[in-house]
Amino acid sequence: MRRTLGAVLIVIGAAILCGVGVRYARGAYDRDRARAEWAALEAHHAVASASTFASAPAHTTYAPGVLVGRLLIPSVRLDEVIAEGVGDDQLDAGPGHLPGSASPGEPGNAVISAHRDRHFHSLGRVTIGDTVITVTRTARTTWVIVGRKVVGRYQPSLFPSATPELTLTTCWPIRYIGPAPDRLILTAKPVDASRRA
Repeated sequence: MRRTLGAVLIVIGAAILCGVGVRYARGAYDRDRARAEWAALEAHHAVASASTFASAPAHTTYAPGVLVGRLLIPSVRLDEVIAEGVGDDQLDAGPGHLPGSASPGEPGNAVISAHRDRHFHSLGRVTIGDTVITVTRTARTTWVIVGRKVVGRYQPSLFPSATPELTLTTCWPIRYIGPAPDRLILTAKPVDASRRA
């Protein structure tokens, strides 16, 4: 009886580990695919902008899953491609842009979220004064982190802004086992922005 129970528990544990491994592998594959798609979009944008110039709309909207841009934080060697949406599929592939929030570099609060155990695992080491760079189809913006706070899971923490602002958010604590009880909120202000032709 004990051997049978032990064998059953081993099989269940192996099945759970396999499931988690498949999900992580799928996320890594989606991340690599997103990087390749972003590189192709960048190349297409360079060719298109060489032949025609059009002014960007005041507020860019994206379809779910569309690649929004790239996020770089040199101090923690973070380099990720951002997709539109914060659903499981988008967050498995990389950081997600909160639908309805501003596009990075445009007037308003641009909100980007990601899983703490994957793409934003290094966010806990980001400090006030660190540099963040966002690259979208219309702008390259350099930001500086001006605020860092931890709030409860259900506490309001994302607010509109009339001027360009960037908010990065993930679950907190980073190394928590199970659903984390809090959220880490980093706020950044632009220090340099340039329109992309």
